[in-house]
Amino acid sequence: MPQFLATLIRGLRKRGADMKPLCHQLLSHRGEVKQVALAQRIIELYGGMDSNQQLAFFEMLARDFGPDEPALKRALEEYREVANPPRASALFAAIEPLRQELFRRINTAPAGTENLLAMRADLLRLLHRCPNLSVLDTDLKHLFKSWFNPGFLRLERIGWHTPARVLEKLIRYEAVHEINGWPDLRRRLEADRRCFAFFHPALSEEPIIFLEVALTRGLALKLDPLLDICAPILPVEQANTAVFYSINNCLDGLRGIPLGSFLIKQVVDELSAELPRIRCYSTISPLPGFAQALHEQQDQNGFTRERLSRLLADFAGELTARAGNSDPIDALFLLLKDPVACSKVLSPPLHRLALVYLTRLRADGKPYDPVARFHFANGARLELIDTFANRRPYGLQQSYGVMVNYRYISWELERNHERFVQGGDICISPRLRHDHKAAGRLWRGELPQRVRRSDTEVLHH
Repeated sequence: MPQFLATLIRGLRKRGADMKPLCHQLLSHRGEVKQVALAQRIIELYGGMDSNQQLAFFEMLARDFGPDEPALKRALEEYREVANPPRASALFAAIEPLRQELFRRINTAPAGTENLLAMRADLLRLLHRCPNLSVLDTDLKHLFKSWFNPGFLRLERIGWHTPARVLEKLIRYEAVHEINGWPDLRRRLEADRRCFAFFHPALSEEPIIFLEVALTRGLALKLDPLLDICAPILPVEQANTAVFYSINNCLDGLRGIPLGSFLIKQVVDELSAELPRIRCYSTISPLPGFAQALHEQQDQNGFTRERLSRLLADFAGELTARAGNSDPIDALFLLLKDPVACSKVLSPPLHRLALVYLTRLRADGKPYDPVARFHFANGARLELIDTFANRRPYGLQQSYGVMVNYRYISWELERNHERFVQGGDICISPRLRHDHKAAGRLWRGELPQRVRRSDTEVLHH
């Protein structure tokens, strides 16, 4: 190791997270070998930091490695004098923060991309302590959107003969429906199942995002048959539907980088080529915020007691009789303490409430539910609501067992996507439209006619 570098590192270790001189060294040196050595040393020093030292490091980058202010002012003045393409390019270059070039040079070290992803994962965990670090996150996110462009990613089908190191990571990264060991994983990779993942050249045997698919006959309305390791294997030639039942982002450092929509579209293309009998592409998806939204009755844009009273009016008799409580809202929440035992009574009101939750509740002008936002933005339509489709503990906790089928119809995708992006409009299947209109009137307090019970019972499963 060069003497200057050894001396510098000893001083940095004494000062903890103060790596400012080393970062300036990395930006100033032009020799490739020295750049790589400096980048590697920054990574090594960062790896030894605790969370407080990481925070100090990130604050230093946000504070001291922004745009070159004098150069930016000159470029802005020159562009104002003559607004031509060369000066626009110079202005664009001057706007870029120095830390973006720093990150690019850190990336030249062995495993540089992997370590930068780990840095961003740490940064995201620390943002609540120092919100002004969001500028740093914006820079990393900007770089990762370029580096992890779908054009650089490789789609692979995962099978039982995929290297064990990759299979172990699927078990570790599955966050939607836990994989309980090797027998469970093997059933998810049988002939009537598919698993596809994106890989990046810089991350050897590291799945970026993966999608699990069940080949079925008709829409899947319950989760357990898809996850039952003893379920009979459906002959592929009998399948006419591909159900996307789990999609997982594997790396925290890539949070917010839109890869899921590209993965789903490529998987549809792969399955269409392999299995032309498949005509229907759908999901069976969770409602991760449904239970929480029902309890937030102080939110004037959500389930206020006044709205709940209107929405539950048709079911009041059954709810109050079963709960032994004269108030339908209180009765609902009493029964929801043991929802499976009361599933017959709860199914109709939960169906209506879930439909309202998906179509009426908003956050920043978009659907409140993050999974719904994802699928609507991809052009999917809301197909069915399945009450008590997931009776596992986490499903009952998140949504009292309710799940949703979103359907991907090729000739509708672009139109649905454009309508959602431009106006927030969502596409609803014909089987849900009547109930959607009726529930919408109740939500708004319009009661010109009594909502027929059959409107909400016809689709319960």
